[in-house]
Amino acid sequence: MPYPKDLLQSRAVVKPGMYTIIPPEGRVFNVIPGIQGCRMTILCTPKVGASFVQIIGEADPDGGTTIPYAKEETSESFIYVLDGEGSLTVTVDGKTETLPQGGYAFAPANTGGLAFRNASGKPCRFLLYKQRYIPHPGGKKPWAVFGNTNAIQEAEYTGMANVFIKDLLPIDEAFDMNMHILSFLPGGSHEFVETHVQEHGAYFYEGEGLYLLNDDWVPVKAEDFVWMAAYCKQCCYGVGRGRLSYIYSKDCHRDVDI
Repeated sequence: MPYPKDLLQSRAVVKPGMYTIIPPEGRVFNVIPGIQGCRMTILCTPKVGASFVQIIGEADPDGGTTIPYAKEETSESFIYVLDGEGSLTVTVDGKTETLPQGGYAFAPANTGGLAFRNASGKPCRFLLYKQRYIPHPGGKKPWAVFGNTNAIQEAEYTGMANVFIKDLLPIDEAFDMNMHILSFLPGGSHEFVETHVQEHGAYFYEGEGLYLLNDDWVPVKAEDFVWMAAYCKQCCYGVGRGRLSYIYSKDCHRDVDI
């Protein structure tokens, strides 16, 4: 890369234990054992205060896992094909499907993790996520899920006509997490400032917005990643010329240990 033409600067914000904003500028590639032929950037980890790990990757043709990702018995994982002309062939719990743009898969804990490979001959980008599974007190267990966001009908978010949501995983107590897509038309917003025990990892893939993160109003846009800790005050306005959309994680359906 050439030398910079101006002062070194960044839009990144890192407030451990509260929130982070990780824009595409300044990201570095990370070597992850068991994944080859992919450029991987670790966006979020427990080192900043999160309870999960989230990664963005770009898979070259024939790139993918040589060891299943999150194969530990206590780990559950999720993969989402963000964009690109290629696709990923993903295997979870003995089932294999080819996922184009918008495709995703969830691997429950104790099922051997998640394997993927780009057999399409064209590159594609993907999001990869893992967290430690919290068992259901009644013994319910989640199951492997494959899907495509393009086939999911979006619904109005809490009855607002200019904000929309898609649920990617079943709304079922067996699952201790979910993935959602939230979209705002210009002028759309949350109905109130949220303050809750759930934390989020959000990847913005289109549009621009203004996000409240604790006490800071921060501009965000496509390709930003934002982590929000438990009880971080949060809400958003869509402020660009088009739709603002992001895919985000949420822990759910569990009590909190004392």
